[in-house]
Amino acid sequence: MKIEHVAMYVNDLEGARDFFVKYFGAAANDGYHNKTTDFRSYFLTFGGGARLEIMHKPQLSDPEKSPSRTGYIHLAFSAGSKDAVDTLTARLEADGYSVLSGPRTTGDGYYESCVLGFEENLIEITV
Repeated sequence: MKIEHVAMYVNDLEGARDFFVKYFGAAANDGYHNKTTDFRSYFLTFGGGARLEIMHKPQLSDPEKSPSRTGYIHLAFSAGSKDAVDTLTARLEADGYSVLSGPRTTGDGYYESCVLGFEENLIEITV
């Protein structure tokens, strides 16, 4: 059994697509639009075959995204090396995204950083 994809609603669909393409090398499909409901989505495919569906529809609620809550909390991307983690973290920070931790080696041995990414969603970058 494998996870086929993970999905998330966003306020700015094209902005989210562009974020994941620019920083994480995603390939986006042509998108989907249901004209009856005005639901829109893109499937983003990453190296290794992982997929993320980003979606938008009218009247989304957007409560505060507390990092200490139950449920899905972050997306983690493997950059491939410590240098790649450092480089991508610095690039995101230079472009105005907040680095919440790292890059560092965690107590359980991961080398990672955590960035407050697009629409304040947590992104973990690891080796």
